[in-house]
Amino acid sequence: MAGGKGRAFDCTTVNEQVTIKLTSRRIGGFSGHQVPFIQCNQDECQYVDDNEPPCPLTPDLFAEEIAEQARRRSENYD
Repeated sequence: MAGGKGRAFDCTTVNEQVTIKLTSRRIGGFSGHQVPFIQCNQDECQYVDDNEPPCPLTPDLFAEEIAEQARRRSENYD
């Protein structure tokens, strides 16, 4: 996992503790918009690139951080 601070998470998919961190992913190519994405250090998990069920990783796990980032962005535009 590149850069940033991660947090421990008990993953039910791989039945072990993994490290996750909040990143973003661009949807729609270069001109698309960025959406929150949860990155996991478990490279061999078949769901590592998808935050879709049955993967338990969702942006809701970082709701406070996402809200804080949105607040900072809105302050910078004011």
